[in-house]
Amino acid sequence: MSETDAAWIDAALTSARPQAVGALLRYFRNLDTAEEAFQNACLRALKTWPQNGPPRDAAAWLIMVGRNVAIDEVRRARRQAPLPEDDHAISDLDDAEGAIAERLDGSHYRDDILRLMFICCHPELPATQQIALALRIVSGLSVKQIARAFLVSDAAMEQRITRAKARIGEANVPFEAPGAVERAERLAAVAAMIYLIFNEGYSAGGDTAELRKPLCEEAIRLARLLLRLFPSEPEIMGLTALLLLQHARSRARFAADGSLILLEDQDRTLWSPPMIAEGLALIDKAMRHHRSGPYQIQAAIAALHARAARPEDTDWAQIDLLYGALEVVQPSPVVTLNHAVAVSKVRGAEAALAMIEPLAPRLANYFHFHGVRGAFLMQLGRNDEARAAFDRAIALANTSAEAAHIRMHLDRLIRDSQTKGAKEGIKEGTKAK
Repeated sequence: MSETDAAWIDAALTSARPQAVGALLRYFRNLDTAEEAFQNACLRALKTWPQNGPPRDAAAWLIMVGRNVAIDEVRRARRQAPLPEDDHAISDLDDAEGAIAERLDGSHYRDDILRLMFICCHPELPATQQIALALRIVSGLSVKQIARAFLVSDAAMEQRITRAKARIGEANVPFEAPGAVERAERLAAVAAMIYLIFNEGYSAGGDTAELRKPLCEEAIRLARLLLRLFPSEPEIMGLTALLLLQHARSRARFAADGSLILLEDQDRTLWSPPMIAEGLALIDKAMRHHRSGPYQIQAAIAALHARAARPEDTDWAQIDLLYGALEVVQPSPVVTLNHAVAVSKVRGAEAALAMIEPLAPRLANYFHFHGVRGAFLMQLGRNDEARAAFDRAIALANTSAEAAHIRMHLDRLIRDSQTKGAKEGIKEGTKAK
């Protein structure tokens, strides 16, 4: 299989996963069976799609193949024992893909994805297990990817997901969409899961950004579906607005060579006006409810960036205040680190550096901490310390784009050092004369 084939197949499978697994779960009423059926369908896709080309609807194809393979497995295991009746059984397998595609398109995916999310976010599970399981089942993120999001070891995350699956099975959770009360109880966990799915796609490097883009788009679609269920919930408006405003900048975030472009250096004509307009309208509507929450505050920060026609038009003073509010409602070292960037714009690098130094023990293995710290040190002319910070950041980089961005700073330090040395040499030579 060529690299091109592998790329588009991976993107198609990633994008189709929530729809396919949700539908397979509705058929088989078992998380492990649905997951295994989807994996078997993926293996079949890897074998046939390179030769036959992409199906007209990847999700429908995967549902059809996964369901048929799983049914064959069940029949073999039960020696042709009759299966439970299925109101949605398809008798004409030749037209199965078309029938499933029509059903998905005609009924907004039959709420399969939302049903899947709410089952994973069942109150029988601790919040961390809810989100981890949903990331694994709904989005198909690897255990390693989820572990990185939670800052725990792969083994610990594997155990967490296994326990969550077992607990769902022991609780005899009904595989149906929950009622209004149950949905409201699980809303926070579902919103957090959507946010983490988006971040997994958004944090991809320039070499993988296009392949991971479906995660961002899927998170936005899920957020819109959630907003349809909770149309008057300001935090879901804020969440949707935040994702839209962030994703609106996707075309401007990476250069042609895959290197990262900082917000202040981006070509703002590449930002998506429709996404920005939708995001701004949502956050304005959310703020009118006067029930502020972390998603709304983050969206308000993103909105200030989106409204600035030029980097110098950015209202950093207001962003500083918003980050202060975010630290109150959602305190974390990462929020403080982001706040420090705004502080550097308003009160200077020295104040910002003093703000993040206490974070060192908790963020010692966090790439962005060392990158931001190095930038502040460089602004203050403390080049040796900046170089050490940048070296540490490169060692912790998650993507080649992150590493390349830090190397750019290091190259600048070297050039500045060489220029300074040359100037001092000229001065010494002048004195000698």
